[in-house]
Amino acid sequence: MTSSDLQEQLNLKAISLLHEDADKIQKLIEVQMENLATRYCPLYEEVLDTQMYGFSREVDFAVRAGLLPEAAGKQLLSKLERNLALLYEAMNQAE
Repeated sequence: MTSSDLQEQLNLKAISLLHEDADKIQKLIEVQMENLATRYCPLYEEVLDTQMYGFSREVDFAVRAGLLPEAAGKQLLSKLERNLALLYEAMNQAE
């Protein structure tokens, strides 16, 4: 296996792991959106914020390590941030 093959495998693995983590956060957002009408949980909001911060650090590491193009990292974060903003907007309207 050449070093370029190994690098490509590492890049694909990093992207795959980041997508898995992004999907987990997206599911947390979706669950809270579904339950928005029945209850508001500040702890859930704290968990989401913590997850987003951790994910942003993962993306930053992958970009700095050359495992993920910066544009792809920004796109992953941007999508989650938009969905999180929609959740917060809906929570504010429900109060």
